[in-house]
Amino acid sequence: MTNKLINNDFSDIVFGRKSIRLYDENFKISQEEMLEMIQEATTTPSSVNMQPWRFVVVESEEAKAKLKPLIRFNTRQNDTSSAMVLIFGDMQCYEHGEEIYNAAVEQGKMSAEVRDQQLAAIIPYYKNFSKEKMNDVVKIDSSLAAMQFMLVARAHGYDTNPIGGFEADQLAEAIELDKERYVPVMILSIGKAMEEGYESVRFAPEKITSFK
Repeated sequence: MTNKLINNDFSDIVFGRKSIRLYDENFKISQEEMLEMIQEATTTPSSVNMQPWRFVVVESEEAKAKLKPLIRFNTRQNDTSSAMVLIFGDMQCYEHGEEIYNAAVEQGKMSAEVRDQQLAAIIPYYKNFSKEKMNDVVKIDSSLAAMQFMLVARAHGYDTNPIGGFEADQLAEAIELDKERYVPVMILSIGKAMEEGYESVRFAPEKITSFK
């Protein structure tokens, strides 16, 4: 098969989003608006509604200084952004299952009978997951929340940059979380862009899609 990229045939490539790495370091987002954006982001789908995502908003100079050695080549975003949003997956999210389902009953979204039936099936099922399986579940759900947060931030007039290059084995402990329970999923820088950003390309849908 001919490699179209090597032969400079870009017919299967389309332009993608821009990557923002430099922000207005004097602009700060209020904690109230940050919570509003997180609330909007967490309307995203969640497997059996266990909502495993956990957010840590690193906004102070002191906290950013602790984070800086752990984010490899992404220090520019850390230095200039309004905040670095750390997203973790809770490996024991099922412990909140009763609280979540009780709230659904109180709000008239679920009957008590359905709550009891579902919790009786879901909680033991989750508890029996292997570490690897639970890791997959919480990372899928938390990644959905991360993407939704990026869209929400854009709607609020802010720019973001998703960061996967960080010391995953040290991140939780650095911010005083239990590293066995909370697995790092992604870091998002957020703020007011001070540059056009780096434009990327994406494959055309015909290249990556098949219909059966």
